[in-house]
Amino acid sequence: MRLKIGFGRPSRASGDRRGRKARLLAGAVLPMVLPAVLIALAGCKSQEPDIPDTPVEILYNDALDTLNAGNTKQAAKLFDEVERQHPYSTWATQSQLMSAYAYYLVDSYDDAIPALERFIDLHPGNRGAAYAYYLRALCYYEQIADVSRDQGNTEEAQRALSDVIARFPNTPYARDATLKLDLVRDHLAGKEMSVGRYYQQRGQYLAAINRYKNVIDQYQTTTHVPEALERLTESYVALGVMDEAERSASVLGYNYPGSQWYQDAYNLLTSKGVDMASADVPPAVTDPNKIPAGPPPPEPKQDNPGSDTGLPPLPPLANTQPGQSDLPTPPPAVPTPPVEEQPVQPPAPPSMDQPAPGGSGSTVNNSTY
Repeated sequence: MRLKIGFGRPSRASGDRRGRKARLLAGAVLPMVLPAVLIALAGCKSQEPDIPDTPVEILYNDALDTLNAGNTKQAAKLFDEVERQHPYSTWATQSQLMSAYAYYLVDSYDDAIPALERFIDLHPGNRGAAYAYYLRALCYYEQIADVSRDQGNTEEAQRALSDVIARFPNTPYARDATLKLDLVRDHLAGKEMSVGRYYQQRGQYLAAINRYKNVIDQYQTTTHVPEALERLTESYVALGVMDEAERSASVLGYNYPGSQWYQDAYNLLTSKGVDMASADVPPAVTDPNKIPAGPPPPEPKQDNPGSDTGLPPLPPLANTQPGQSDLPTPPPAVPTPPVEEQPVQPPAPPSMDQPAPGGSGSTVNNSTY
């Protein structure tokens, strides 16, 4: 009998055993190899050398020279290093403000805002506090997005600008913040109008009316009020509430008689059969040079000394000639110079009274508004 000697097909069980052995080997080797690979990759990354301990006057002036040379990010790190190495130095306080200013210049608002808030919390009475409040407002102001996006930064800018105006009313920062606050409020009104139009186009008139009322009540000085009144008239007409539609059109006509928005509201009410002669709605103005005058002012009433107010009658005025009054002449009014908006480049932070002793670099530019 002849035997055939050869290799047979491996069984499935033997293949499963070899697969399990390979997985076990990989599970045992991988934890030992992976840390070595990560360490090698970390070593390939260039690490910035630590800044050695340096006298405060040298370190501060090096940071200032770096800022003036245009290397803003490195300057911010050097200013932070001044505070880290010399936290109780007078220059540490100024370095906090300069660091925030450097972060602002490179649009690193997430680093600038916490630095400014920390400066405000630690040094509320510092003479640079007004600038810190103003720069924080600018950080929010320059992050304002279009009306189709979330307006969280716009609301923060409104609060920050209002804070500057309330805390430092007689400073150039407050005057510039007032101009920017008007633009911020107009932007928030535009967001409300965008949402109102969205609801109105989809037939959700009650939601649209609430948005338009917010614009009329909260943003009366913005440019969106005429459109809000006209859209409010349209929404009331769509709901069949003609009395409210006439009232909205009346407010629009008396405040903006020559606008195209009032012309549209007037034509809408006329097309719906509203008797404009009997309704309390002024006529539409087609010629801006022929704006109708408003109602006549009330006749002045004579003061009645015998009124029932319980107060004694006023004494008669003295018959004195001009220039003979006992009161001193008031000083002439000094007009406030106009402030042009400068949304890009803010002023440099206020500098210390004296340069850093022994420093070879320049001092902080004291060019504020």
